[in-house]
Amino acid sequence: MIVRSYRDAWKRRRIVPAAVRRRLEAALGSPAPGGPPPVAVVRPGEALPLPGEVVLEDGTPLGGADRLPPDAPIGYHRLRLDDREVRLITPPASGCPLPARRAWGWSVQLYAARSAGSWGIGDLADLRALAEWAATAGAGLLMVNPLNAPAPVTPVQPSPYFPGTRRFLNPLYLRVEEVPGAQRLGGEQLGRLAAAGRELNRASSIDRDAAFTLKMQALDALWRAGAPREGLDAFRAERGHALRDWARWAVIAEHHGPAWSRWPEELRRPDAPGVPRFAAAHADRVAFHEWVQWLLDEELARAGRALPLVQDVPIGIDREGADAWAWQDLMALDVNIGAPPDLFSRAGQDWGLPPFIPHRLRTTGHEPIIQTLRATLRHAGGLRIDHVMGLFRLWWIPLGNDPRDGAYVRYPADELLAVLAVESARAGAFVVGEDLGTVGRGVRQALQRHRILSYRLVYFERRPPSSYPPACLAAVTTHDLPTLAGAWTAADLEAQRRAGLEPDAEGLARLRARLAAVAGLPEDANLDEVVLRVHAALAASPALLVTATLEDALRISERPNLPGTTDQHPNWAIPLPMPIEELVRDPFVARLAGALTRRAGASARRR
Repeated sequence: MIVRSYRDAWKRRRIVPAAVRRRLEAALGSPAPGGPPPVAVVRPGEALPLPGEVVLEDGTPLGGADRLPPDAPIGYHRLRLDDREVRLITPPASGCPLPARRAWGWSVQLYAARSAGSWGIGDLADLRALAEWAATAGAGLLMVNPLNAPAPVTPVQPSPYFPGTRRFLNPLYLRVEEVPGAQRLGGEQLGRLAAAGRELNRASSIDRDAAFTLKMQALDALWRAGAPREGLDAFRAERGHALRDWARWAVIAEHHGPAWSRWPEELRRPDAPGVPRFAAAHADRVAFHEWVQWLLDEELARAGRALPLVQDVPIGIDREGADAWAWQDLMALDVNIGAPPDLFSRAGQDWGLPPFIPHRLRTTGHEPIIQTLRATLRHAGGLRIDHVMGLFRLWWIPLGNDPRDGAYVRYPADELLAVLAVESARAGAFVVGEDLGTVGRGVRQALQRHRILSYRLVYFERRPPSSYPPACLAAVTTHDLPTLAGAWTAADLEAQRRAGLEPDAEGLARLRARLAAVAGLPEDANLDEVVLRVHAALAASPALLVTATLEDALRISERPNLPGTTDQHPNWAIPLPMPIEELVRDPFVARLAGALTRRAGASARRR
């Protein structure tokens, strides 16, 4: 599983030091010897890994066989052998669904998109408003940052890419006034809390702790007042043990802090005998957290009716979070994942997130991945896979090591891609793989076979947009890279200096030249014209999908996240400079939407 040598971003052969290999071998452990594989990808009509009795996912027994029937449905079937079972993954023959049509859309950092009704942070009602506006402006999708829940305590984890769970949603995104019964039951207390929440909109940065405190006070009051909860039981039945375990973890975290490794011994595992006793003693609070997730699910469903939402699944989870607590036996908790040195980060990257151990993940039939994808695809029309190369291999860094002192560990890509195809087909959602950075040999070809769209950025592409492949999502930038205004005006260089980084002035100059070439404008051109012309070039490209960030639409020079900084830069805390009510009436935003709509339509007609 450990790749002993690899080619770096400069095509040089690198040998993994023996000391690194030994630490990673200890973290991996050894798979159980012998026996049939715990999981296998078998398509209709193909031979089974071993002869046995097949039981379809719906419970239909097919009896003994050595092949899967040609009419077997997609899904997860069981192959019964004498002493064990093999999970059979049967993906759709065509792979993941493709977008129904060529489209463009906005890329939104939801927390930053505040309205007059927000409580200091953008919420799901704001997402619905953006989706309704975008649809009228000609957009065909809305791509949003991960909405996953951190620990339900302060200080609130700000990064959307450092989730406590990838299966449940962040209560900060609730619009309290839309809770059933809120207007009838809230009374004067809700009015005071809402006024305090709206006052947070005046702040120049997102105060998650203040917003969370106010929202939890309001939700507590509504719960105690008996807010209607019809539909909660059905939601509990649908989400099953996962919801129960999340709610239990949340209540324990409220009592003992967000780090489960520091909890009392009898609570450190979900199957420990102390957990059900604790849950029984706090049954009302457990039910409260289940109710909050039901409310979030309902509000997300309403937002997704106006326009297809493209949800984002992060590459990993917080080692002290709910998912790691639930699946701790499957994880290498003494390892972080990241990236070796490359053109983007010459020192390498350590993301501070633990990986799943491949052979242990397989013993579950990839159940954690299935649950994560299924939860993320709820109410979604599309899915963005953060660092999609992680389906093939991940850069493991032993705790305490420099990011350069790691190694690649292989994952069963065929099985994981089959799971992704099953879940996306069932959701009717297309998939975009974020394939930026160092991409291993054969990765893009495998993604293409499974109809997973590539991710192409103007910043990284040497070729003009007119030569982009059709099977991609094309954009200018991402949350971790300079905004278009930051690059064009060089304001991003100064932001990096203020944060104590050493900016690459030559690299930014090359980036500016690339933008000028794509726009067909001189390097002293007006920023507004550059924004319009670059996005028009993307919209006229062969790319199936094109997105523009709201930061670029508003010509914001600060990027949402400056990697390698913490206190030096307001990462994940920069609101848009105007509320949604003004954004939707902004003349330049309308011009940009019009350019995207006209050029995309003209390109589609030419083909």
